Amino acid sequence: MGSSAFALALVLALAACVTPAERKCLLSGSWRSDTGCRMVVSVLSKDGRFSGSYLPGPAADNSEILTSPLEGSQQDARLVPHPTFSFIVHWQLRDSDTTRTTAFLGQCYTGTNGEETLHALWLLREAADSPAEDWKATRVGTSIFTRIK
Repeated sequence: MGSSAFALALVLALAACVTPAERKCLLSGSWRSDTGCRMVVSVLSKDGRFSGSYLPGPAADNSEILTSPLEGSQQDARLVPHPTFSFIVHWQLRDSDTTRTTAFLGQCYTGTNGEETLHALWLLREAADSPAEDWKATRVGTSIFTRIK
């Protein structure tokens, strides 16, 4: 057996020894939320930063919302098995003066079956016309994302 074939066999054997729960959870890739929203995250930079795009799903029932940019960061997955993350979506709206921003904060989990899920809390903020209307400008919710394969 040549040295290349031996090295390949060794890598495959070592990879088989890693259980799904030991695999690191990374945000890069495509995700779908429990409400049908779709998120695409770029490759993480060395310092954990990423960018991407977010598109609301059918639950949003709002054709004025366009694919919108997102930016965020993830905790170093080499240091912890279930890294935390945060990202901001600045909504792009068709023909609207309203501004909206959503902040997501969560944690990435890898189950015993190897499936990754993102559990997130979000705050959606719309612009208020006055301090008297401030009370109704923020919404709070949760989302669970699964990787699109």
